[in-house]
Amino acid sequence: MNPHILIEQDGRLLRIKFNRPEDNGVSDSMAAALSEAVLNAHETSDAVVLSSVGPDFCTGRIRDAATPASPEAYSRRPEYDSIFNSYKALRSCQVPVIGMLTGRVMGFGTAIAALCDVSFASDQTTFNIPEIAHNVMPTMVMSALYDRMNRNAIAWMAYSTDFIDANKAMAFGIVSNVVPHDKLQAEVDRFCGLLLSRPRPAILGLKEYLRVAPRMDEQGAIDYARSLHSMVNTAAAMKRKPH
Repeated sequence: MNPHILIEQDGRLLRIKFNRPEDNGVSDSMAAALSEAVLNAHETSDAVVLSSVGPDFCTGRIRDAATPASPEAYSRRPEYDSIFNSYKALRSCQVPVIGMLTGRVMGFGTAIAALCDVSFASDQTTFNIPEIAHNVMPTMVMSALYDRMNRNAIAWMAYSTDFIDANKAMAFGIVSNVVPHDKLQAEVDRFCGLLLSRPRPAILGLKEYLRVAPRMDEQGAIDYARSLHSMVNTAAAMKRKPH
């Protein structure tokens, strides 16, 4: 158990919080713990809510090790696996991941925000990709964003390192909705209540289709939709009347 990742089962929701308020960074070991939690979330939950303790959602990735990184590219490459694996885990999570974003969302935080299936940002939230200003190529973050944002927006954010506000982040495709800061928690709770009122096969089926279909050609996506439509809509849980 990583003390900087708080995990709480709340009925059919799995709540995960980044818990490093002293610097709001996410370490490699935290990213590994996040991966494990979201990949197993479907066993106990119908959705994941991802948020943070402290004023900022995430100010970027920080290394666990105090020793310098290896100077050899081949030996250094595995050092990044926990980050790339966390991106893959969020894409592969069988249940939707809902992000609740506050304060600064930087680098790794911007990547994670964009990988959430549905995300809500406070109107006071700001986003950036700061890596190149620190002489770091931002390809790790870009590997999470390449199919979430338009190319020009990614390039502008990566080259400029400028912060953008929450409304521009929504226009760029990083977040789903922008909410007044004092109403953020209530709006996330309202959405979670709506989501959990839906039958589980539909919750899982929608996530599955959005994960897989964009990689298919047109006919494959249509055929997959036909099959999934038949499977989900004949499930017993789909025949229950809404509460």
